[in-house]
Amino acid sequence: MKNLRKIINEITELTYTIETKYPELYRSLDENPMTLPVSSHPHIDKKVMQEYLESLKQLLEHHMETHKNNTN
Repeated sequence: MKNLRKIINEITELTYTIETKYPELYRSLDENPMTLPVSSHPHIDKKVMQEYLESLKQLLEHHMETHKNNTN
């Protein structure tokens, strides 16, 4: 499994990609339930960050599929 630093770097890179290439998706990140903590003091560890990274990847993938379908 990846170490925490690598996961955080991947999140940073993916977030930057979303911000620069898909600004319409980036604007909605703070509103997405997948990116919002459930509790007021969430426990953040490697597993949680990996899950967050995976959720970002899924959001981007879904957005790209939806966008591709809308242009055809």
